[in-house]
Amino acid sequence: MRSFIVAAALVAASVTAARAADVVVQEPVAAYNWSGVYVGGQIGYVVGGKVNHDYDFDSESEWNYRLSPRGAFGGIFGGYNYQLDGGVVLGVEGDFNWGSVKASGDNVSVDTYSSSTKLNWAGAARARVGYAFDRFMPYIAGGPAIAHFRFEELRNGSYNSSASRTLTGWTIGAGGEYAVTDNWTLRGEYRYTQYGKKDFIASQPDVAEDQWTARVRTHDLRLGVAYKF
Repeated sequence: MRSFIVAAALVAASVTAARAADVVVQEPVAAYNWSGVYVGGQIGYVVGGKVNHDYDFDSESEWNYRLSPRGAFGGIFGGYNYQLDGGVVLGVEGDFNWGSVKASGDNVSVDTYSSSTKLNWAGAARARVGYAFDRFMPYIAGGPAIAHFRFEELRNGSYNSSASRTLTGWTIGAGGEYAVTDNWTLRGEYRYTQYGKKDFIASQPDVAEDQWTARVRTHDLRLGVAYKF
C-alpha cells in the first residue's frame, strides 16, 4: 500500500512538472512611448468668432462691420514629442492650413454696403504639454499664429474697395490624441485664435484711400491623423 501511494505521488509530480514546462512565460507589455518626430494631416471647421472692420480707425463709426466667420479648412502639421519619466509629454509643433473660411454681412447701419472677408491661409507654431495614459494623451498647446486675409466691400452689389493683409496673433487649444498603432495616431482638438489689430488702406476706384482697422477672432474644431517615426 505504501509503495502504491509513493508511486502515485511520483506520477502526480511528474504530470505537474510537465504541465509547468508547457506554460509560456509572457513578458509584460511595455507602455506606449510618445517620444519622436511626427507628421500628419488635418481637417477642421471654423465654428464662429468675430471679424470686425472699423472704418477710418473709428470703432463707433456707422460704417463698421461686425461679422462671424464660418467654413472648412485642411492642412498639414508636424512636430516632436519627448516623454518624461512619470508620463508628462513635452513637444513643439507647427501647422499650415488653407481652405474656404469666410465672414460676410451688411454694414452695421448702412445696408447698401456689405463686406466679405476670406481667410486665404493660416499657420501657427505651438508648444504642447500632455500627459500619457499609455496610448491616450490629453494635451494643451499654444503659441504664435499668422494668417492672410482678403477684405472686399460692395456697394449696392458692386465692387467698392478691397485689401489683402497678413495678421499676426496667438492661438491656444486643447485636445486628445490616441495611438492606434505604434506609428499611427488620431487626434481631436479645439482651438481659439486671436489676431492682433491691423490698420490698412483699401483700394477704391473713386478715391485715393479708404482707411480701416481689422480685428479677427476664430473658434475651430480639428481632426487629424499623424505618423510617428
